[in-house]
Amino acid sequence: MALMPKRVKHRKEFRRARDRKATKGNYVAFGDFGLQALEGAWLSARSIEAGRIAATHYLKRDGKMFIRVFPDKPVSKKPLETRMGKGKADVDYWAARVKPGTILYELAGVSETRAREAMARVANKMPVRCRFVQRRITV
Repeated sequence: MALMPKRVKHRKEFRRARDRKATKGNYVAFGDFGLQALEGAWLSARSIEAGRIAATHYLKRDGKMFIRVFPDKPVSKKPLETRMGKGKADVDYWAARVKPGTILYELAGVSETRAREAMARVANKMPVRCRFVQRRITV
């Protein structure tokens, strides 16, 4: 089942701009390898779930996967062939706001070659360009 919030303060939301680079959630925090978005976009809950399924299907329940984005933005859409006016439309889907540099998924407990292959499959499901990143070791 697709991700969505249990409850929200406001049922419908403004669209808002998303032109800045990510300052939070832009490094590998939980796993050893990650998938980083290189463009900004709204990631639908369905595409997040498709990426999760693609990785777990390839890894066959090996390792641990972390999803770092959550769809908390309601996106409304009017039905086709509807005249203008009559108020704002109902919520069509939920989306996660993704800025350039945001880590989308992380993997732990698998080798680098398997992680690269799994993340390549996930990246094919994403509507944005992505790159494979590793945890930085701080001394």
